[in-house]
Parts: sequence; C-alpha cells; structure tokens
Amino acid sequence: MIRAAILTVSDRCSRGEAEDLSGPALAALVQTRLGGLVVAMACVPDERDRIAAQLRAWSTATASIDLVLTTGGTGLAPRDVTPEAARSVFEREHAGLMELARLRSSAGTPRAYLSRGVAGTAGTTLILTLPGSPRGATEQMEALLDILPHAVETLRGEVQDDGRPGAVPMSGRVVVHDDAGGA
Repeated sequence: MIRAAILTVSDRCSRGEAEDLSGPALAALVQTRLGGLVVAMACVPDERDRIAAQLRAWSTATASIDLVLTTGGTGLAPRDVTPEAARSVFEREHAGLMELARLRSSAGTPRAYLSRGVAGTAGTTLILTLPGSPRGATEQMEALLDILPHAVETLRGEVQDDGRPGAVPMSGRVVVHDDAGGA
C-alpha cells in the first residue's frame, strides 16, 4: 500500500480565506484509484522555506511516506515558488514524470503546459508538484496513475529488475511488464 501525504500551497487557504478543494480531491484519488493511504495533509502559504520544511519532514525515513503530492504554487504568478522549494529538497530530480503528466493532460487543455511542476526524490520518497486548481491537480495526477505504483516499488527497493529477458531476482523481485522489450 502506498503511504501518501498531501501539501496544499496557498496563501488564501492557509489564512482560512478560501476552502482547499484540491487537497481533498487528490486524497480521494490516492485512496480510490491507487488504493493508497493518506497519512498526512497540511496547508502552507506560498513561502519557499515553509514548503521546503514540510517536504523535508515528510521525506525522512521515520515518516515512512512513499509519495508526497503538492498542489498549488506551480504557475507563473510571482509567489508561485513550489518548484523551487521542491528542488531544494530533491536528492534526484525526475523531469520525465511531470513531462508525461503535462503531455497526457494537455489533451484536455493546452494550459497544462503553463504548470512548472517538477518531480524528484528525497530518500525513498517521491515528490510530485501539481497545479493548484482541483481540475489541474487531478488531471495531472490521473495522468500518472498507471506508473506510480512501479515508481514507488522501485524507490522502496522492492524491484530488482524491470523484466528484461533472463533477469534473476537477487535482492528484490523481477517485475515483468507487458511492454517490456529486450533492450
């Protein structure tokens, strides 16, 4: 089971001036479509240090969180600093995940490409920064649902090989995918 945490980044929501709709929408997706467990949710203002501090806290080994989703602060507004905050926490960036999310969700709206969302890892935690609107956040999350379980299993060390011909499990397990080729 994937253990997830959701961070809403919003000045207005953090002050109680607006209701957070994106965080609960993402929580519902994690539970219903990933079969995951949301173990923590928080809301912080659009402040780089506060965002980074929460991401660091959730990506420690003792937190045991596999997936952190942020919603908000990925656009072009002057206070949108979530990607910069996340990058300061990443040990390894994984640009391909958000490129795929933007590509797949752009079929519904070309505005998907206005999101500056990033993805990366800190320890064994995968962090994805999603748009702030409920529609943008859920569409980009839905665009990744088919590959997130494998990504999390790999980060946990549960996957030793990706199913290449002749693979023998040594420390984990071999996962054979329908689309696995011989390359």
